[in-house]
Amino acid sequence: MPFSLAASVAHELVVRKSRFIACVQPVADRPTALAVVAQLRTAHPDAAHVCWALMAGGQSAAVDDGEPSGTAGRPMLEVLRHHDLEGVLATVVRYFGGVKLGAGGLVRAYTDAIAQALHVAELTPLQRRTVQSCVVPYALEGMVRRQLQQADATLLSVEHGHLVTLRYDVVEHEAVPLMQRINDAAQGRAVWP
Repeated sequence: MPFSLAASVAHELVVRKSRFIACVQPVADRPTALAVVAQLRTAHPDAAHVCWALMAGGQSAAVDDGEPSGTAGRPMLEVLRHHDLEGVLATVVRYFGGVKLGAGGLVRAYTDAIAQALHVAELTPLQRRTVQSCVVPYALEGMVRRQLQQADATLLSVEHGHLVTLRYDVVEHEAVPLMQRINDAAQGRAVWP
């Protein structure tokens, strides 16, 4: 089961005088992640590197930001994958301490910084949602709204024409049972476009 994070968590690690300021946080998509990285670059203008990894909505990314290829972004991404995280951005701001760590030392430092931040983070089960539409006569609109409310579905839109079209999203595992309950209550008068 995939997980996300309840809130952002930061952790600082010092390795041979270099500071690694790690942060893991929930993000919805790549544009949001890029905005966070841009804010970090602005907040830490003297940092040597702002490396990051993203797992969000099938969009994964690993950016080394000047570190030797495969020593920062990829190890951070592997930590996110190992924890089965989705919708999470991992960033590490590195202040160079004057001592070169080598490829192995960099991989360990970036991996440890993210792993330690995740160690104190609160993981939340990720519930995938799906969007559905239901078309019913006006007399059944109230019943459908009640069924949606009981299933914790989010009503996205309602169109009143010859019939009523209700568009909603619901947790995937609840989608089929919800359709069955609406069909049973509507006695065959519900249409699923």
